[in-house]
Amino acid sequence: MKNIFSIVKFTALLVVLFSVIYTMAILGIAQFAPNKGKGETISVNGKVVGYQKIGQKFDKPNYFWGRPSAVDYNAAGSAGSNKGPSNPEYLALVQKRIDTFLIAHPYLKKSEIPSDMVTASGSGLDPNISPEGALIQVKRVAKVRNLSEEKVKALVETKINKPTLMGTSTVNVLELNVALDELK
Repeated sequence: MKNIFSIVKFTALLVVLFSVIYTMAILGIAQFAPNKGKGETISVNGKVVGYQKIGQKFDKPNYFWGRPSAVDYNAAGSAGSNKGPSNPEYLALVQKRIDTFLIAHPYLKKSEIPSDMVTASGSGLDPNISPEGALIQVKRVAKVRNLSEEKVKALVETKINKPTLMGTSTVNVLELNVALDELK
């Protein structure tokens, strides 16, 4: 009986420690983060249209497309596919994505498609694509929107985020599409 009482006390202590104290500590630290830890939103005309760090589904031809998502862009269920590069199901899915991309971009060859345009990220919610991934879509977007390719390409180039110290350049798809809607 003495051991059971000790175990119950220890369990209660851990519940308070990890459910209350830890949660309050993280909440306190978040107050020093941008937007007080509520996420960096992107707004248009005072209306929030998305989050800077969470990818969204864009599949209309008049917008730039982001990376495919293994979770259909569901932020509540962030996950990758867990299928390796030799898995037949995974290879078939990537081939289907390549075929779909080529239908929308008939001016491209399969070898010209950057891998980030046909493979999902580890989280399934990557908001960024490579500059190459954005630039190969310029022709399609410009044609659908009746804009010059030069104008759309110039817009893409202004939205390329260069790495601070290390890493690769990226383009935030939501920011690019918001800017595209403002382009005349």
